[in-house]
Amino acid sequence: MTLLVHAVGARPNFVKMAPVVEALDRTGRFTQLIVHTGQHYDARMSEEVLADLSFPEPNYFLGVGSGEHGEQTAKVLAGFERILLDVHPDAVVVAGDVNSTLACALAASKLGIEVIHLESGLRSGDWSMPEEVNRVLTDRLSDVLLTHSPEALDNLVSEGIDTDRVHYVGNTMIDSLRRCEKQARARAAFNDYGLPQYAYILVTLHRPANVDEPMRLSQIVTALTELAANCPVVFPVHPRTRARLQGSGDLDRLELAGVHCIEPLAYLEFLSLQAGAGAILTDSGGVQEEASALGVSCFTFRPNTERPVTVSHGTNVLLGDDPSLISCVQPSPWEPTPSAIPLWDGHAGQRVAEVLVERYAARQLVAVGA
Repeated sequence: MTLLVHAVGARPNFVKMAPVVEALDRTGRFTQLIVHTGQHYDARMSEEVLADLSFPEPNYFLGVGSGEHGEQTAKVLAGFERILLDVHPDAVVVAGDVNSTLACALAASKLGIEVIHLESGLRSGDWSMPEEVNRVLTDRLSDVLLTHSPEALDNLVSEGIDTDRVHYVGNTMIDSLRRCEKQARARAAFNDYGLPQYAYILVTLHRPANVDEPMRLSQIVTALTELAANCPVVFPVHPRTRARLQGSGDLDRLELAGVHCIEPLAYLEFLSLQAGAGAILTDSGGVQEEASALGVSCFTFRPNTERPVTVSHGTNVLLGDDPSLISCVQPSPWEPTPSAIPLWDGHAGQRVAEVLVERYAARQLVAVGA
């Protein structure tokens, strides 16, 4: 059987990869190994995410942890290469645009192992974002490029990628969402914080451009306190962001203003908060997608997005990056209406499996014939 190694490093990778692993397993044609690089790792959160998604326990754990981009990428590259030399897979599957994605693709490419990139072709045009560098380089290294929206093909063609390598399969992240949506809605996590359904704003901010510079972060905090004066606000705070807020005293400012500054949540809990929100303020790419699929108004606190389909077909509005605009965000007066985005239908994982079965079954026939 064809041996595939799946590389995951951060929570979004698990959400995107889970439907693919499941669909490939159903074919009975693949042996699958999972490598968790540990780029983002918390024992409790990891266990909960695996349970929420029914994701298999990883076969290998590299435990690289956090660090500067070069250091982190190098650790993943070295550790993942050792695994590849040991198991000799037919192909490596990577997802998204985190440092682990690029490092694992590079390790495989250097060893002549095929690279399959899930979520190819996304482009923001903003080279100040480390994720943009990772996306472009990973796509250049990949043999099979799996896209989730029509504009991705145009991006890849403009960079000289052969269209024979590109397959439009849809969004596997939405597969996971649809699988867990009923349970997430029933969970009604907003009740845990005394929040009224469809009347609160959920905030997620983690990008270095927004949280690493003290003056800018302070301006964002001021805007969030003004926002909280008008409606309830809940803010799951990333550990890195929390450390910066505590150091500056801005965490106290948020809490005094009534902002619910809570710990990061497992997948199902966070999905429940998204489903019950009146609006979402975010700088996350994945949240833009999930909000559109759920039909919840989304305001992206960035000047650009690599997911324009969430603007053209979804509920996403590019707010820009001026902190003063944050206080203008309001819960929608209407109940959420899920967006109908092509191939965001809960069956993308199956289409991925069909692409890979066709590719590797044909090769096995050729090998047998030889």
